[in-house]
Amino acid sequence: MSILVTGGAGFIGSNFVLDWLSQTDELVVNLDKLTYAGNLQNLASLQGDSRHEFVKGDIADYDLVLSLLEKHQIRAVVNFAAESHVDRSIHGPEDFIQTNIVGSFRLLEAVRQYWNNLKQPAKQTFRLLHVSTDEVYGSLEKTDAPFAETHQYQPNSPYSASKAASDHLVRAYHHTYGLPVLTTNCSNNYGPYHFPEKLIPLCIQNALSGKPLPIYGDGQQIRDWLYVKDHCSAIRRVLESGTLGEVYNVGGWNEKANLDVVNTLCSILDELQPRADGKSYAAQITYVTDRPGHDRRYAIDASKLGRELGWKPAETFETGIRKTVQWYLDNQAWVVNVLSGDYQSWLDKNYAERSA
Repeated sequence: MSILVTGGAGFIGSNFVLDWLSQTDELVVNLDKLTYAGNLQNLASLQGDSRHEFVKGDIADYDLVLSLLEKHQIRAVVNFAAESHVDRSIHGPEDFIQTNIVGSFRLLEAVRQYWNNLKQPAKQTFRLLHVSTDEVYGSLEKTDAPFAETHQYQPNSPYSASKAASDHLVRAYHHTYGLPVLTTNCSNNYGPYHFPEKLIPLCIQNALSGKPLPIYGDGQQIRDWLYVKDHCSAIRRVLESGTLGEVYNVGGWNEKANLDVVNTLCSILDELQPRADGKSYAAQITYVTDRPGHDRRYAIDASKLGRELGWKPAETFETGIRKTVQWYLDNQAWVVNVLSGDYQSWLDKNYAERSA
């Protein structure tokens, strides 16, 4: 038996692969295009491990995906593969259309062909789990109830619109073709191997480097924060026992304003690795022009997942963020490897357009 993980060299995907293989010897076939956010160094601990087979490739390559499914007799597909950075979608939306919509379509087509040819009981037990985001639901006001699975889709960025389209395709393939699918919509993840253009790893590294900690607008944008290993445990649970065709929201029950998150990071760094001049890292906080269409608040109601499948996060924000800061302090070699080439030129392009 084996599973196919797409996008398994990215932040959440690599954490999932490592988590999966820490608990089972089942083969993981890992398909990743290795764009800017894919990093094989995330999986360095699996080098030479026969339970992990890496394949460089695109989910939009129908023939490749179908060949992997057939060769390895895949019993489940977990689809992390996506363009996921909102700012990049604003600067260049076409990549998001190609990967998140066209790629998802071709992946679904390959899986449908493979699934149609399976014999029982393999056909009955096969699953495709599609990993999505809370951003498809749009933005909330401060007094609004958190997003439930029944919330209307109202995406506000090219990224979230493309993910919404992929969600709709997955739903349609279940209702039209009977494809055995599951969908999860998660809140903001954080933790080890997070690509350092996102808020938490960016601010950790900028703080240590003596650079400004850029805060969009007034910093009062609210997000629900989910420790990545909790997300992995939720995906395992949904894959194991989720009801076919259903959507499960995954959240950490940790709503925090961006400015509060950065101040928390600064306080932990002040304790673990103080500045040489004795000042707080908070002195490096700088406000920059907000991004276009910036959603004000996301909040996830994960009660369905708890009620039906017995899942709840193991980490609070306080415990998870401390583990995250410590990981970055302990893994500066990984950070240095990432902070080069296309990544650095992207940072320059994005923040050069925003005046302090």
